[in-house]
Amino acid sequence: MTVSSRDLPTLGLEPPGRLRLSPLLRGLQEQAPVCRVRTPAGDEGWLVTRHAELKELLHDERIGHSHPDPVNAPRYVRSPFLDLMITDTDAEAGHRTHSEIRRLLTPMFSARRVREMEPQVAAVVDTVLDRFIDQGPPGDLHSGVSTPVALTVLCDIIGIPPHSREELMAKLARMALLGDRESVAQGRRELFGFVEGLVEQKRAEPGADILTRLSEGGLPEERVAPLGVGLLFAGLDSVVTFLDHGVMLLAEYPEQRAAALADPVAMTHAVEEVLRSAKAGGSILPRYASEDVEIGGVTIRSGDLVLFDFSLPNFDERAFTEPERFDITRTPNPHLTFAHGMWHCIGAPLARIELRTVYTRLFTRLPGLRLERPAEELRLLEGQLSGGLTELPVTW
Repeated sequence: MTVSSRDLPTLGLEPPGRLRLSPLLRGLQEQAPVCRVRTPAGDEGWLVTRHAELKELLHDERIGHSHPDPVNAPRYVRSPFLDLMITDTDAEAGHRTHSEIRRLLTPMFSARRVREMEPQVAAVVDTVLDRFIDQGPPGDLHSGVSTPVALTVLCDIIGIPPHSREELMAKLARMALLGDRESVAQGRRELFGFVEGLVEQKRAEPGADILTRLSEGGLPEERVAPLGVGLLFAGLDSVVTFLDHGVMLLAEYPEQRAAALADPVAMTHAVEEVLRSAKAGGSILPRYASEDVEIGGVTIRSGDLVLFDFSLPNFDERAFTEPERFDITRTPNPHLTFAHGMWHCIGAPLARIELRTVYTRLFTRLPGLRLERPAEELRLLEGQLSGGLTELPVTW
């Protein structure tokens, strides 16, 4: 059935559901694996709704960041952060650059290096929890635990000095806003200038951090600051969101929480189930086709916008039994939260350690931790890309 441009379903920026897809997303997933939609920005694009097709396209080098006319390329939303990802290079050159960046950064997240970082992550978590618990109940776990843990670990590995982190947070929040183009553009200039200043410092005083590797890695000068900004923006937001939502889920399912706390292997599985189920849709990154692509019974034309939602396919009944059920014993658990193939998130091993460490230490030290308000009453950020919470009030 052909859907006219005027009748296309329109994606909104509503917060993602908890363990349940919205009727719109469930309907699109049942309708077809790749659906033509209208984006919140008002442009047309293709939403990949199912697990098998997303996994296939994540291996397809015809889908990437390149567009021949970045300024006028169709958008998912108007966002300076997402605009950073659009390049005007040809697809082959774009994939070479992507591969070069991965080769440069992957050693920072090797299995050995991440294992060596576990004591450092544990020390950060214990310090943050000491301060949070000393303040007494109730408390806001979002601002008191999730954000400082994620910020400290990320800034340590990227190379942001402690005295600059408060300023960094303010600049990141300003760049995350949607709309108010002039204010956002100013925020982008300030954030880029901030990171460029740090890179200059690393050239003078190199360290064992990502900014040093970027500054010494032979990349074009103009690529270093955008890469640093992208890593900061994506890494902080995603880890904070999963820390918050994981605590909510484990607080809601005490028997599964107890099983995870009793067995490190079960906790590892619990982390994977949190990653799979914490967000039911809404984790979208835009890509573009550099050639015509046939998939799922449709033809994606060269230059078309392709929307990869890394949480929607985690609720595909073709890949998961009872996907709307939280189950830490789920095996296998081939979620696509960290993407796959050449697009797989290189920071995934570190994020997993952060989640496992926070859940284990938090619920061990505060076994009576519970939400102060029902999960359905908690507010999510509006007017920003993040689907995260504004606060997570808890008591114990």
